[in-house]
Amino acid sequence: MPLLSLGRLPSPGDGLWARRLLAAAAAAAVAAPVAAGLLRLPPREQLDLSCLVWLLLGARWLSRQWWPRRDGRLVWRVRVAGRYSTEPGLVARRSLGGWADLAAETIATAAIGVALISTLPDESGWAGLLRPLLAVGVAAAIGRVVYGEVRFTGRLALTASGIRHGRRTYGWTNIDRVILHKRDGRVDGVRLRPARWVSLEPAPVVGGRDTAVPEERLVAAIEQFRSRPEMLAVGLPVTAPEPHGIGC
Repeated sequence: MPLLSLGRLPSPGDGLWARRLLAAAAAAAVAAPVAAGLLRLPPREQLDLSCLVWLLLGARWLSRQWWPRRDGRLVWRVRVAGRYSTEPGLVARRSLGGWADLAAETIATAAIGVALISTLPDESGWAGLLRPLLAVGVAAAIGRVVYGEVRFTGRLALTASGIRHGRRTYGWTNIDRVILHKRDGRVDGVRLRPARWVSLEPAPVVGGRDTAVPEERLVAAIEQFRSRPEMLAVGLPVTAPEPHGIGC
């Protein structure tokens, strides 16, 4: 497996069963009413989707145009969901822009489900079988988003075993350089340049608009710990370094 490729999720023995159960309960609490609501959708003739479509388009456009200030810091936590297990580490929360993007994507998923289900005829037969399948599928997709948000500690985490951004994990071994990543003329994330290219995939990017910690702070922290990640494994509180140009 490439050292900078997608890593596996924490093992079942990582000591986070309570958090798993809490995440599953939160996902079920959201997915159940979503599925029930989709199953009760009226026929297409009685449902006007034009307002929903315009609301969706507007929400998605506004969420991408809105870049709130990100001035968060990496915070020390004793128990963090790392690459393979629970570890001590530094955590960055999701930004306001990230929450807006997540809400827009969730609305889009629900809207697609509403549009598909509303086009089905009311007659029994294949439509009667497809309607509950679509409702359960859309509800499960939304529940999965909720599960991931509750399950993992913070949007981004630095531990002794590596970097976790959402569900993606990267080891320290093959990180050679850390540079700012730009998209559409804006700095949006930190690119991890590998020492050895072991795949044709582009170098991964962590952080960005969905993470409350600005790129300069994230670069300083990764540069600090990539050559000595054992500093994060001692179990004692660790403070992330402050880069030049950002006040305390």
